[in-house]
Order: sequence, then structure tokens, then C-alpha cells
Amino acid sequence: MSTTKARADSLSLLLFTLRSGKLMAINLLKVSEIIPCPPLTRLPDSHPHVKGIATLRGNSLSVIDLSRAIGERPLVDPDGGCLIVTDVSRSKQGLHVQAVSKIVHCLTSDIRPPPYGSGGVRSYITGVTSVDGTLVQVLDIEKVIHGIAPAPLENAPTELSMEEAELLGNARILVVDDSQVALQQSVHTLRNLGLQCHTARSAREAIDCLLDLQGTAQQINLIVSDIEMSEMDGYAFTRTLRETPDFAHLYVLLHTSLDSAMNSEKARLSGANALLTKFSSPELTQCLITAAKAVAQQGA
Repeated sequence: MSTTKARADSLSLLLFTLRSGKLMAINLLKVSEIIPCPPLTRLPDSHPHVKGIATLRGNSLSVIDLSRAIGERPLVDPDGGCLIVTDVSRSKQGLHVQAVSKIVHCLTSDIRPPPYGSGGVRSYITGVTSVDGTLVQVLDIEKVIHGIAPAPLENAPTELSMEEAELLGNARILVVDDSQVALQQSVHTLRNLGLQCHTARSAREAIDCLLDLQGTAQQINLIVSDIEMSEMDGYAFTRTLRETPDFAHLYVLLHTSLDSAMNSEKARLSGANALLTKFSSPELTQCLITAAKAVAQQGA
């Protein structure tokens, strides 16, 4: 593995600011549009971090007060600024920010992991990078949304056939995701199926895990990996596996908060076996059954 160098993927980031003026970023693929902050309808029983509801082309859109959601000071003009309309994990929401700065292009290898264990704003950051010598923090939008409207932990189907239960029982799974929220959702589904799994918070940590378990009774045969990760994203991780003889055969399911349709070709070119949009426990279960069947046929 040490002799294999992953090819870096490019990434477009939308830079924006809150009151502090510090640059923050979100993956441009998660942004559907940017609009001036429209009049909002405030709902009396809504979460305190939800400013209200906007009407966008006849559809209702929840608007998140991003400053409050991540523990920053409120904007100077609470009715000014603009909305970044995001499309993440099958839902749309508006993020109220001070201003949008610009779009920049970088390599995923240029984004470094944040210091783990930090509180405050840093706990909502999935990575950091530098743009023209200025530090930029990449927002963990999934964590922001989860903190306001936690996704219900669906129970995966328990009425599995004996064949499906046996196939899943033979799956030795590694879940890779740099979002703690997303990682917990996947692990919950697996545990509900009676399955144990190994976890990693980055592609490099996953590679170390694969090497440690190689040749043991727990040797991994199925990987569920996020796409958006610091340093090495899911595409580069998959290509690295395909270029490494010991791991080229591994079944790889890429699990993303982005619309799968936008990423299907890149997933195919990277060598991934399947692609799934987060988060649906029943759909993840069906993908795992399909993967377990493929793994069993491979070993036959």
C-alpha cells in the first residue's frame, strides 16, 4: 500500500462569512442557489435556530440561522445577508449567512482534517484549507441539520430471509466517514441487523485498518465509504484500493449526502461497485444485501 499514490480529485468550494468575517466554505455541489434573504414567516414552535420559513417558487424552505446553530455571534443585520440554499441528504434548506465571498477550486488533498475534540465552531468543521494564505473552515452541514432536526433512526427491515441473514453474517464491514453523525447512522443500521463493523474517520485511517486486519479472521471484505472526506476523498480511496493487489477485490459502496445522479459516473470511473444517497436505513440494508451476495459469489 505504501507504494501506491492516490490521484487527487478537484473540489469546488463556495466561500462565505458570518459576523466574525472568518472564511467558511461548503462544497459547491451541495448548493442549489444563492438569494438575498427574503421575508420569513416565523413559526412559534420551531427550533430556536430556525429563523423561519421562506417561500421559494411556491415551495416552503426552512431557513437556518447558521450563526446561532454553530455558536457564533448573531449577524449585525438579522434581516440582511443572504441565503445559501443547500440540497443535502434528500432535503433542501436555507443557510442565513452574512455574505458570499467567491468560489474557489482546490484538490481534496489540500483539505486537512480539523483538530478533533474541539468545541464551539470547530465541532461543526470537517476540514480546513488555505486560500490565498487565509484559513478556510469547511462546514459540516450534516451536523448542523442534524442538530436542528435529527433524522429518525429507522429500524432496518428485520424480516430477512435465512439466505439474506446468512450472507450478511459473513460480511466483514468497514464504515468510513468523517462525519460523526453520518457514521453513527450507518453503524445503527448495521447493529439493528445484528452486525458488528469496524469504523474509520478518514481514508488513511481506513487503509491502516485494512492493513491491520489483513490475514486475520476479521479481514474486511465490504467497505461503506463516504465520498467527501479531507485529504483523500471516496473516489481517490476507491482508486487506491483498486490499484493495490491485496485490496483490489474489495466491494466498495460509496455513501454520499450528494445526489447520487450527479456522482454516478465518477463513482463508476473510480471503480466503486455501487453508490447510494444518504440516508435511508432500508435502502442501505438492501445495498448491503446486494453487496454481501456479490462478496459470496466472489469467494465461491
